[in-house]
Amino acid sequence: MQHALILLGVLIAGMGLSVEAGLLGPLGEQVGHLSATLSIFLVGGLLLSLALVFSPNPKVATLFRQPRWLLTGGLLGPFYVIVLTLATPIVGVGMTMVGILCGQVAASLALDHFGWLGSECRGVDSYRVLALVMILAALWLM
Repeated sequence: MQHALILLGVLIAGMGLSVEAGLLGPLGEQVGHLSATLSIFLVGGLLLSLALVFSPNPKVATLFRQPRWLLTGGLLGPFYVIVLTLATPIVGVGMTMVGILCGQVAASLALDHFGWLGSECRGVDSYRVLALVMILAALWLM
């Protein structure tokens, strides 16, 4: 049951990314792509700060004691959002999201297969490769 709820949450989050792309495209055209990206991070940062204030056990103090390479993920978020704001008005939400999905699945298969970044090794089988091929086909068809 917990597994199904997690997958439902992941599905809803994925839908949220499409909505975010749909909002960011027009916003980026109106206020500039970097300003639109900043707005996403400002609102998100404020909400997370508020959540931390009410969190029963915040561990922010231990954040900067972690290996520095673990913090590099923060560089990827702005890049991702800038690409959303640039691509969505040009190719549409659907193609933008399928392209992003294709990149996510390809990288995820490599991370799983080789156990990179501390993930558990999960071998890539023919079904997973077929899923990636089908996503590539969807991108080509769009």
